[in-house]
Amino acid sequence: MPRVVHFEIPADSPERAVKFYQEVFGWQFQKWEGPMEYWMVTTGPEGRPGINGGLLRRQQPGQGTVNTVDVESVDAAVATVEKNGGKVALPKTAIPGVGYLAYGIDPEGNIFGMMQADPNAH
Repeated sequence: MPRVVHFEIPADSPERAVKFYQEVFGWQFQKWEGPMEYWMVTTGPEGRPGINGGLLRRQQPGQGTVNTVDVESVDAAVATVEKNGGKVALPKTAIPGVGYLAYGIDPEGNIFGMMQADPNAH
């Protein structure tokens, strides 16, 4: 059964948000050296309940937190989303060294991610 494996928190001031979450929860942040301004968030040690995520500069007003679900195939997941009344917000996109990502919109207007891991990554 596909599970939520990653979250993304948008922020108008990433530096302010990083400081907030470090102070409130003790989360650790590491700037990602990818094609966009992004910080990887570690919420605790591996093997403990919970997931890690990311923090990024807000791209548009009202942009909310996105939860990403691990799927075997992004193509199949996108087709299933559309078949069940959802829409595609971001088509399948390659994330080098990670896998493939697409964003969907459920019938209630919520955005969520679908990630297909690259078996050759890591």
